[in-house]
Amino acid sequence: MNRTSIIRTCLSHRLHQLEAYTTAAEAIQRRVLHHLLTMAKDTEWGLRYGFADIHTYHDWAARVPISSYDDLKADIDRMRHGEKDVLWPGRVKWYAKSSGTTNDKSKFIPVSADALDDTHYQGGTDCVVHYLHTHPDSRLFQGRALILGGSHSPNYNVADSLVGDLSAILIENINPLVNMMRVPKKSTALLSDFEVKRDRIAREAMGKDVTSLSGVPSWMLSVLTRVLELSGAERIDQVWPNLEVFFHGGVAFTPYREQYRRLIANPQMSYMETYNASEGFFGIQDDPADKAMLLCVDYGVFFEFIPMDELSQEHPRTVPLWEVETGRNYAMVISTSSGLWRYLIGDTVRFTRRDPYKFVITGRTKFFINAFGEELIVDNAEQGLAEACRQTGAQVLEYTAAPVFMDAEGHCRHQWLVEFAQRPGSVEAFADVLDRSLQAINSDYEAKRYKDITLQRLEVIEARPGLFTDWLRSKGKLGGQHKVPRLSNTREFIDQMLAFNT
Repeated sequence: MNRTSIIRTCLSHRLHQLEAYTTAAEAIQRRVLHHLLTMAKDTEWGLRYGFADIHTYHDWAARVPISSYDDLKADIDRMRHGEKDVLWPGRVKWYAKSSGTTNDKSKFIPVSADALDDTHYQGGTDCVVHYLHTHPDSRLFQGRALILGGSHSPNYNVADSLVGDLSAILIENINPLVNMMRVPKKSTALLSDFEVKRDRIAREAMGKDVTSLSGVPSWMLSVLTRVLELSGAERIDQVWPNLEVFFHGGVAFTPYREQYRRLIANPQMSYMETYNASEGFFGIQDDPADKAMLLCVDYGVFFEFIPMDELSQEHPRTVPLWEVETGRNYAMVISTSSGLWRYLIGDTVRFTRRDPYKFVITGRTKFFINAFGEELIVDNAEQGLAEACRQTGAQVLEYTAAPVFMDAEGHCRHQWLVEFAQRPGSVEAFADVLDRSLQAINSDYEAKRYKDITLQRLEVIEARPGLFTDWLRSKGKLGGQHKVPRLSNTREFIDQMLAFNT
């Protein structure tokens, strides 16, 4: 029985629905907003801001304030204690624990039953729809899907309520039919000790016919390395010859791309990026030849955007999707079927086209370096590192960067801590290429580097093997959705890491 052909046929109707993204995105988003307002009009927030009387986007933007997690924290905590009808109708049982960064302060993002269906699981389904459409010869469902997940734990003492990684919530609630086609078994997937889980996942998956991978690139790489250790194989495609796609998200794939190409030599192997956060599922790379992702406009998410050059203003201007401009950097604002209202998620995006709306993630509103007016964002860093790797033959495993405000000689510069999967012949040559590339990419950085007057040439410090993993372990952030902060405007993170670099 060809399960892939059967599933392809069952999903064909969704492909036709997705065609409306090209012609009717504005109408779809207006309907999403109307639906969210109708659903939540009798909640505390709905009554507080008069959701029932909001009929236009102008009404919406004028009545409801932009919110941060701190603005919602008290209400979310009440929901976690079992209160109903606060941000979203009924009682929300699930909370995705996420710091968003790697600091010690956790966020608890509500995940309603509605959001599981109309956002998170819809996103997973659409990944398959797009992949099967662009790969007509796929045999994806003839084998197993290796899906990484985090863990969860009881939420206070509220019955049937849990907190944990979003991936654990998805696995806990997944359709039993889907569960039959995945590996590892559920009890293994939800283990809290990542190092124990890594070994068990590898042992359970080795003997299976794995055709797809899903997870965060850094943690999946760790699992695949263990598979090679246990199997004695040199490449993953020797263990799983029918492996055909990696659905990845959570962190930028650029630093890991060459390592995956080395581990999986099959030239037909596909990589498909997704934008699936604790707060919602937002984008899918629908075209293998285009790194930009398609914005998912008909889920339970209404999108707004703040131009980055206005974000620091007391009352920044927001624009709906249909007013965004291509090539401009925006901070993303979402309203969701879990009760996040005009929530500043912290990610920045740039649209590459409209109709359909496609975008790339450019960084985080908190992850940048602008200590000297250089306005360096994660997208710049990823491009610069890719060019430095190309010219020097290096492969970067992990990195972080921060400013040096003034050293003993009165010099200011950026300091990069880099763990190499493959070292360059010269770390200094790598630093030279990175510095020149950043100047070519970012005119503000170039201006500050002019004649070394404001900024001197950046410094690259080589991290010992395992440094970033050890630092994450020290923070209790090993595995799951946790990630290394790439850029910081302070030295908080990099100084902690340098202390581990012995």
